[in-house]
Amino acid sequence: MLKSVNNDCRECSYFNELMNQIEYFQNISEKVIEKKPIEKLLDEIIKASKALVNAEASTLLLYDAKTDSLHFHIATGPKGDKIESGTLQMGSGIAGWVAEKKTPVIIDDCYADERFNKEYDKVSGFKTKNMICLPMLRKDGLIGVIQVMNKIGEEKFHEEDVQFLKALAGQCAIAIENARLVEIEIKSEQLKYELETARSIQQNILPHNLPEYDDIDVEVELIPAKEVGGDYYNVLRINENNTLIFVADVTGKSISAALIVSTIYSFIQTYLIINSSNFDLINFVDSLNRFLINATTDDKFVTAWFGLYDHKNKTMESVSAGHNPTYLLSNGSVTELKEGGLFLGSLEFSYTSQKIQLAKNDKIVFYTDGITEAMNENEEEYGDETFKEFICCNKEKTSHDVLKEIIHDVNNFKGKAEQSDDITCGVLTVK
Repeated sequence: MLKSVNNDCRECSYFNELMNQIEYFQNISEKVIEKKPIEKLLDEIIKASKALVNAEASTLLLYDAKTDSLHFHIATGPKGDKIESGTLQMGSGIAGWVAEKKTPVIIDDCYADERFNKEYDKVSGFKTKNMICLPMLRKDGLIGVIQVMNKIGEEKFHEEDVQFLKALAGQCAIAIENARLVEIEIKSEQLKYELETARSIQQNILPHNLPEYDDIDVEVELIPAKEVGGDYYNVLRINENNTLIFVADVTGKSISAALIVSTIYSFIQTYLIINSSNFDLINFVDSLNRFLINATTDDKFVTAWFGLYDHKNKTMESVSAGHNPTYLLSNGSVTELKEGGLFLGSLEFSYTSQKIQLAKNDKIVFYTDGITEAMNENEEEYGDETFKEFICCNKEKTSHDVLKEIIHDVNNFKGKAEQSDDITCGVLTVK
């Protein structure tokens, strides 16, 4: 009779323990699927897995598909903090074996198992006796591996423990995948915000209104291909007699190019404060080149065209730094302004200039290669000759109308094809 009572008590105790385990599993399952940062989620998973099966310690390893390896998250349990995050190759140790086979294992004596790596115990000072190790899978894809070690109060883990952990691992795999997607979404939103901020900064350094003159008419337009880009222009009245006009094109696109544009802007503002009364175009270009050599990386450079207009003498001093030829339209002919030198930011170079006399109705057209290299849906380029012919046909119009017609013609040619590069174009007409 006493034996029957004892059996009943043991069964009652086991049933109560099982019910508590089920209740705890339900609670942590709900907690795990809540939206939270991935680091916090991983911490909760390893603590929950240890508590769920009443284990002394637990570890979690995430799978990296790029390197085909596992990476430790910090272990819980006695001296678990001594296990530093590191890499485990597929097939190595029990966790590597489980990851490779995508199947759980329950081990009653870890030191008797040849797959067990004793080094982690040596590092942590923790003695691993028994273990459950199982994969976290999502649609048969490996997310990671959970290990729990040393069943408290008993010599080994039970099959029920494995089943609970399998169910938890399934929930965790979904939660980790969702957390990663949220992390990507957050980073995407952050990048979007940074790009919008960069665009705002770049728009602020572009001239909002060009200076107005009695003797010349200048119109410029910049159309970025992305949120931010590498084209930059400005028209700056240096003193009563001189106006600096320039256009620049930084290699590459997006934020890195925009940073260099900001660097150019900062240099020019500083240079003009110091040298406005005795401005020299060659010295200016030489100084900018040296500045960019020190301020940019080897893979970044800038092409540019600079024009210094003398209002008194109606002359233009021109320097091309590896840029597309600027066109002078005068007396029915077109002249390419190519004198100058190498692109900026690469090598020390002695730049040269050419000075041209201008007359009434003469035009100067400057631009970036987003015009001539614009492509249509058949991947055909707009081209230099097409551009040259087009501006010749429109040379009698005002600067505003010529610029408007150029942009319209390029857009018509491009059609539905995506704009691949920033487009900048400017027209100066002598009155």
